[in-house]
Amino acid sequence: MYKPTLYLIATCCILFLFSSCAVNKSAEAVRFRALQKGKIKDDSSYVYSLPFAVADKHRLVQGYFSRFTHRNRAALDFKMKKGTAIYAARGGVVMRVKEDGDKGGLDGHYRQYGNNIIINHNDSTRSGYWHLQYNGAVVNVGDTVQQGQLIGYSGNTGYTAFPHLHFIVWRSERGNWRQIGTRFQTRKGAKYLRPFKKYKRLK
Repeated sequence: MYKPTLYLIATCCILFLFSSCAVNKSAEAVRFRALQKGKIKDDSSYVYSLPFAVADKHRLVQGYFSRFTHRNRAALDFKMKKGTAIYAARGGVVMRVKEDGDKGGLDGHYRQYGNNIIINHNDSTRSGYWHLQYNGAVVNVGDTVQQGQLIGYSGNTGYTAFPHLHFIVWRSERGNWRQIGTRFQTRKGAKYLRPFKKYKRLK
């Protein structure tokens, strides 16, 4: 079967699952949904750049605490073709690089193959970029990177139904790492991103 057709079918299946799975009703999930809809404001958190090239546009297929694989995750999934250039959403020091995975699929045993880059920031937070292609990193552990710097290329490795970039940020709190939501610079200003919308990086 023609590959784009397979991707379309997979996407449709995922959208069906979005609507059929239970919604996370935790206080944190409810708060993030309110932030995404603009019902409450946050003017204090760091503003990240979208993690792809200037002038590129990608659809967010899963957001924070979405109904499929993010039901308990403050993470974002950007749909993009394999080989799409990935840029640092924030500057920092590279603390992990995995790029030897060469398999992917919608089954838990594929998780071990998920290529990723993790970057430490200067405020006890770190960001992760998942599902990169095989040998898809252009940075090494210990490198200092700037916001907007090329760090790798997207793929379809690990636990995934179709090519996309999984982006997540954690904060260290008393020795424990907790997932947090983040604002991004958009054409409408600093916003918490919403699922199913397309976003374009301006700078």
